[in-house]
Amino acid sequence: MRITIILTLLLFYSPISAQTDSKLYNIIDAVSEENLRNDVKTLADFGTRHTLSDTVSQTRGIGAARRWIKAEFDRISKNCNNCLEVFYQKNFVPKGDHKRIVKDVWVVNVVAIQRGTKFPNRFVIMSGDIDSRISDPTNYTDDSPGANDNASGMAGAIEAARVLSKYQFESSIIYVGLSGEEQGLYGGKGLANYALENNWEIIGILNNDMIGNIKGVDGVIDNRTFRIFSEPVPPTETERERRSRRFYGGEVDGISRQLARYVYKTTKTYMPEMNPMMIYRLDRFDRGGHHRPFNDVGYAGIRIMEAHENYTQQHQDIRTENGINYGDTFEHVNFPYAKKLTAVNAINLASLASAPPPPQNLAIGGKVEPSAKFKWDKVENAKGYKIYWRDTTSPTWDHSRYVGDVSEYTLEGIVIDNFFFGVASVGQDGYESMVVFPNKTFKN
Repeated sequence: MRITIILTLLLFYSPISAQTDSKLYNIIDAVSEENLRNDVKTLADFGTRHTLSDTVSQTRGIGAARRWIKAEFDRISKNCNNCLEVFYQKNFVPKGDHKRIVKDVWVVNVVAIQRGTKFPNRFVIMSGDIDSRISDPTNYTDDSPGANDNASGMAGAIEAARVLSKYQFESSIIYVGLSGEEQGLYGGKGLANYALENNWEIIGILNNDMIGNIKGVDGVIDNRTFRIFSEPVPPTETERERRSRRFYGGEVDGISRQLARYVYKTTKTYMPEMNPMMIYRLDRFDRGGHHRPFNDVGYAGIRIMEAHENYTQQHQDIRTENGINYGDTFEHVNFPYAKKLTAVNAINLASLASAPPPPQNLAIGGKVEPSAKFKWDKVENAKGYKIYWRDTTSPTWDHSRYVGDVSEYTLEGIVIDNFFFGVASVGQDGYESMVVFPNKTFKN
């Protein structure tokens, strides 16, 4: 009897115990290393995909690359009874708008939308970058294969579309190739503004930028660890929200940080062999990526990428110096690793698109009481809600309690001062929304 009780308690308090769905294991298994290899090779063989490169040639330049990407999305859509809406989204950028824009250019993104069955205007996005560059960011004529940076992320988005288009989800999924990243994040800016103009409800964007290298310039070889970059709080927060954080906390609990925690939890549940590293930073030191423009306008967005970079293969003219082969070429990409990170994206896209919207207007109370109290507004398609809490110094949600189909709840014996809290919606099949951090308080 005593052993049974102990085992029961261990199960109840296990921080990563979670309901699983065989569909997500099937999605992991369906990701094809061969497809990724072929797609990266095709993209690298366009010679250069610089944003300012040739748009007329059928075999070289960014024009040929984006037409090929659109054709792949069209082919995937045909195989799923036209389940994808495929189109170009573009913005004109004049010469001199940025020091790297040395001539007028149309920055063209390739977008494929898989509409949700219940929430067609709610979107979770997976992006890769179409464009490439070498040492001189304004050199748009010389060879710039960009195999890892970022044909690997682009190939991952195409492969995720192939796999997930065989399923239906409650919310919509967008697979997109973004251009102009190396010239100033122009593709992301264009699509983020397009989303605002069309009143899209963005769950979050998973920006994949370099998912194929396992041999770091630091000498480390690691085919299981990857990084998740996320900013702490949105840059769009109000002065009132900033002042509230001084008293109630939340400086590491913005919407992008919650998205990072979601990816961490889903990965550890379904792919425990992987080692996701949550990096508490918008991006790498003094560098940028295409999730940032979405963050800038208030959307949740993270960067998913390899853990160990090799700078001899990034933004380099193709050459050999002192026995070192410089250049971002095909032979440096590790495709078993790219398959793993593509699978990480695919299961998180599927989970987020299968979940109900998060609870609204979450309020917290419990001052000078031995309990924490919560109130929220119910949302469509949720069968219930789960309260999460963690030590204030913990990076992950380590404790949880499912509380059923209610709109308020009291956690008895939990002192509000000692933990951070959040609430997630739970759908009929067990999929959860991202955790929402309280945005208001109420008196006891």
